Amino acid sequence: MRQTVREFYERAEHADFTAVVDDHGRHTARDLLDRAAELAEAMTPDGTPGGTVLLQADNSWRTVTATLAAGMTGGVLALVNRHTTRAEFAAALEDIRPDAVIAEPSALDEWHAPGSGTPPLPGARPAEALDGWTVLAGRGPRDVSRWSGGTLIGLTSGSTGRPKGVVQSESALRYACTCTIDVNGLRDGDAVAAVVPLSSTAAYCFGVCLALMLGGPLVLSGRWDREQALARMAAHDVRWTICVPTMALQMGSAAAGSRVLEGVRSITVGGGPMDRGALARAERSLGTRILRVFGMSECLGHTSPRPDDPEEIRLGRDGRPFPGTELRAVDADGTALGPGRTGRAQVRGPSLFLGYAHDGKVESPVLTPDGFFPTGDLLMTGDDGTVTVMGREKDVIIRGGRNLDVTEIERAVASHPGVARVCVAPVPDPLLGERAAVLVVAEAEAEAGTHGDGGGAGIGLDEITEHLARTGLSKAKWPEFAFSVDELPQTTVGKLDRSAARRLAHELHARLDAHQGPHRLTDREPHRLTDREPHRQADHERHGRPDQERHGQPDHEQHRQGDA
Repeated sequence: MRQTVREFYERAEHADFTAVVDDHGRHTARDLLDRAAELAEAMTPDGTPGGTVLLQADNSWRTVTATLAAGMTGGVLALVNRHTTRAEFAAALEDIRPDAVIAEPSALDEWHAPGSGTPPLPGARPAEALDGWTVLAGRGPRDVSRWSGGTLIGLTSGSTGRPKGVVQSESALRYACTCTIDVNGLRDGDAVAAVVPLSSTAAYCFGVCLALMLGGPLVLSGRWDREQALARMAAHDVRWTICVPTMALQMGSAAAGSRVLEGVRSITVGGGPMDRGALARAERSLGTRILRVFGMSECLGHTSPRPDDPEEIRLGRDGRPFPGTELRAVDADGTALGPGRTGRAQVRGPSLFLGYAHDGKVESPVLTPDGFFPTGDLLMTGDDGTVTVMGREKDVIIRGGRNLDVTEIERAVASHPGVARVCVAPVPDPLLGERAAVLVVAEAEAEAGTHGDGGGAGIGLDEITEHLARTGLSKAKWPEFAFSVDELPQTTVGKLDRSAARRLAHELHARLDAHQGPHRLTDREPHRLTDREPHRQADHERHGRPDQERHGQPDHEQHRQGDA
């Protein structure tokens, strides 16, 4: 981050300005630079510059200060969050092998309980910085060349296995930010907000890095609170933010048609399934423009529409590739497909990552012979240069040997005007292997999450299948169970947690079996069983309402739409 920090320093030398607004108040650029100098000294106790720093990234001035300190010393920053488990922290130490660790004392206590094994940095003496946080800095030689020019290591969520450390260069971060600034018409000094946890690679890039480049305020909230987020963005004249679909819809419900964000030029949304109708209602309520994008930690934010695009493109597709980025759909043999055909997504461009952190160094990614990275998504390109993410390659339910596309079913259910959010998940069946179940958050319940307790019966399976019949979705694809829930399970950055959703569906299905006894559904009558109100309270106790969640509870490495 040397170039970005140098430019920030020069801007602050010319004239001081508010650089961060968070739960602690306002922080000027010069104040953050002074704190960064103090932190840099604690990070390098024997005067050895550089090094790899593992940081507990929170949504406060501390993360920005640590970024400045890393840039001052020529170091590499690796990010974890407060909700990282002990096993995940141990894996990060093994893969990254940091020279310093910065975290709040309680987090270090949890990550390294007495008798749990080798301490994070053997022989390191703790120092205090960042108003009570602990700095563990090892002594001896430090070699950042092991990252092959990388400046940031962001951990994936581990929702599909062991978390991976995605290594990105400063040039990749700056490219993604520059394209985003241009697309959204941002100017020097504009305020931007970060409501997604900054431990996410995308949130860090489009929060910390983008704000440093603009030289304006970064408006932060320590925990996700939709009403606080709206009030803070409006009060500090925020011009842009990025969030996951759930957050955008929750803010739309909280705004209640007030158009409180009329001063916000646009909100970039990615990271989960998105329905055009639901997003359109949210943007009308908020008074801004919502832009659907496609990106991932491995290739940051590489598509976007523009705020002045028509709704069908802004909310119905996933934008156009940034200048210099190539995105294609290929068949099973790797042959590029033309417009209108769905295939496996592959991408290459300036924001493509350097590789994954493994054994203390960067491990090059597996690319195609011509340098494309397979994203694991299904993609369709358009004649006009736009792209649409159609789902994940592996998001299927196998019912009696027939593959059901989860994304296709979700989009059809989400088009019901009474549905706020939806997730389709498999439940086990002794005869067919799997059947499709749908978890539904009704619009009425989404409103109740903001304005009071819900008392409705939700949306039942009969109503859903009647709607699907009107949409023309093949009857073979209709879900066979419906469960009304207060909220869908979410990852640490607010994305849909499909693993947790599958577990919840299994649990509710098992409870339904126990309640109703043996049953059989036929292909002709796929809508006989409906689970409505009885399971809502149980789910509330398990997951909590969104406005009660801490910032880390609302990552899958991808902020796609079909990760952020």
